[in-house]
Amino acid sequence: MIDYIKTSDGLYAYRYPRASITADSVLFAEQDGQIFVLLIQRGNEPYKGCWAFPGGFLNMDETVARCAERELEEETGIVMSGMQLVGIYSNVERDPRGRVITAAYTAITTMPQATAADDAADAKWWPINDLPHLAFDHETILNDAIKLMKIK
Repeated sequence: MIDYIKTSDGLYAYRYPRASITADSVLFAEQDGQIFVLLIQRGNEPYKGCWAFPGGFLNMDETVARCAERELEEETGIVMSGMQLVGIYSNVERDPRGRVITAAYTAITTMPQATAADDAADAKWWPINDLPHLAFDHETILNDAIKLMKIK
């Protein structure tokens, strides 16, 4: 049985539903003995107005790590490379838009100025002991990144 079709432009299309892939960036910084994490305020639904990690959907011509870097720069103006993979998050209900799997990346950096752009309404460094409610499953991702980076 053939599980795909060849389209008029010569590409192959799989006939079964597929998941979308996103990438998120969890940046930490220390200032005056306090640890901060970078969040963006979502400008669009779902979770419009809520806080989340900078991130977004994978383009067809990039790796997932590059997607995390690109989305971070687009939404905050911060350029970062060489982030460490926190994990892959694939809970079926994690995103109300449909089946979305994300790869989360993390790094510890200085506290560069974050400027909201693209679909982010705001970008701000938050103390990790005084965070707003996070969108999606970002609290789980945050806890995993804290463990990975051995942040106390």
